[in-house]
Amino acid sequence: MAAVLVMLLAQSAVQASRAASAADLAALAGADALRGISAGEPCTVANDVASRHAARVLSCVKGPGLTLEVRTELHERSMLGAATGRARAGPPP
Repeated sequence: MAAVLVMLLAQSAVQASRAASAADLAALAGADALRGISAGEPCTVANDVASRHAARVLSCVKGPGLTLEVRTELHERSMLGAATGRARAGPPP
């Protein structure tokens, strides 16, 4: 029983890390598009990047100072639920 619990917790930690990475990469790519560094609509770019990392964008919000905040959720779910990530990217202050 303890081994199963440890395995579930380890799986959840890995999925949380993957969701956070997908959010980070999506926010960075979307912020580049928002600033005009790369082509495309920021939230579309963020969604494309997230989908390449087995995640979907739950929200994509343009903020002040050319920042972009992205929330993601992995397509794969564990017994404990779906892993989500959140990241904000933009130019340095």
